[in-house]
Amino acid sequence: MIKLTNVSKEYPRRGLALTDVSFHVRKGEFVFLTGHSGAGKTSTLRLIHMAERPTSGEVRVSGFSSERTRDSEIWKLRRKVGFVFQDFRLLPHRTASENVAFALEVTGAPRREVRMRVQRLLTQVGLSAKAEAYVHELSGGEQQRVAIARALATEPLVLLADEPTGNLDEFATRGIIDLFRDINRLGMVVVTATHDLGLVRSYPDARVMEMKEGTIVYDSARLE
Repeated sequence: MIKLTNVSKEYPRRGLALTDVSFHVRKGEFVFLTGHSGAGKTSTLRLIHMAERPTSGEVRVSGFSSERTRDSEIWKLRRKVGFVFQDFRLLPHRTASENVAFALEVTGAPRREVRMRVQRLLTQVGLSAKAEAYVHELSGGEQQRVAIARALATEPLVLLADEPTGNLDEFATRGIIDLFRDINRLGMVVVTATHDLGLVRSYPDARVMEMKEGTIVYDSARLE
């Protein structure tokens, strides 16, 4: 589903962010990508999402290759790979349902299908009762659930999350990760970047990959 082969990423001013990174995430896996700030977690997720291209090596995601996929075709990948951000990135003057609907409207989905899918997604993330609430009326945890519903709108095969609980309290954090686990049990690959090792230890059956200075220094899958 996701395969990085000898991937390096260098930025003009920052220098090397990733050095010779290789790993393979298979269908149905739940992965924590850990490491301190600056370890390379966000760069790795952005490469998988093809918001960035590697300086060398290849990224393959659900049949798309960083070497062969043109910029004009990236939208096809984005329908298969959802992304959840730490800062939610919701449209502030729209309701929860309108935020989720927007992700479908830009694909040209019929209005009736949009309404039905939005209702289903908000129910899935536990927010059916808050469908008409505006962003400022929602707690941080609820806003992140709206963001997750939006990321799921196109029915992706892969869900990436970059420090999705960084702005949340402990209770909301556990709720978000439990929701990710429920989504994963439906067959979706979930890769969550976090520096919270206490959170990672709370889910001992998850695969853990630790990054340090742009390389993978630990992968629990290699111990099996």
